[in-house]
Amino acid sequence: MKLFNRASTYLLVILLIFLSIHVFSDERTINFASRVIESFDNPDAQLWMVRGSKFATEGYPKMAYVNAWPEALFGKNKGNKDLKVLGIHGKFNRKAYNYIEIIPAKKDKDGNLVPEPIKLPGRVKAIDMWVWGSNYDFYMEVHLRDYQGIDHTLRLGSLKYAGWKDLMVTVPSSIPQSVRYLPRRKNLELTKLVIWTRPEEKVDNFYVYIDQIKILTDLFESRFDGDNLIEPDVLQKIWGSETGK
Repeated sequence: MKLFNRASTYLLVILLIFLSIHVFSDERTINFASRVIESFDNPDAQLWMVRGSKFATEGYPKMAYVNAWPEALFGKNKGNKDLKVLGIHGKFNRKAYNYIEIIPAKKDKDGNLVPEPIKLPGRVKAIDMWVWGSNYDFYMEVHLRDYQGIDHTLRLGSLKYAGWKDLMVTVPSSIPQSVRYLPRRKNLELTKLVIWTRPEEKVDNFYVYIDQIKILTDLFESRFDGDNLIEPDVLQKIWGSETGK
């Protein structure tokens, strides 16, 4: 039933997108695709870091990769796949609008983790992920950055429920993902996920788990004579920088 509801939600998003198309010709959605951006099954493939706001208890938040999964997504895992989720253990010293940032990262030359946004393919229409809640009155946000360097905050949803739930948010058409000039496509970047606590809710000890960050995206791109000259690897080879970002 949950998978059926999820498919129905995706279908509704697609219909709304078709009704709201109004910018450039290449914005007319033709090639929808679902892409898993992060499964958390291979911790070495994509690094993550966590940061808490000023009232975080010393040593927190903590992050761990946990052998678990949403049964609504993988069933009983009878194939014994090595499935993992990202676990967050939070503690704060006082009630407030506290937050925990979950940030995609890389290692710098000294081996320290530093933020490194995830580039999202195509023109993103929706973002969803599985989140395990423990019935605290918290909520979650997705932060995106457009090609102009402007950050956008999307409310993913409340975490006031028990167990796994598939949360999804649509990406509004007001966030630019293309221009009229070549190269037209301007990819969004996922900069972080943020868990917020509410001032009236207890915050001294809680857990949140995240699995399978996925996007619904339009991969269509009009073809034309010489379109290879806007490919990022070609631009890099010719000019020494990815000017087609």
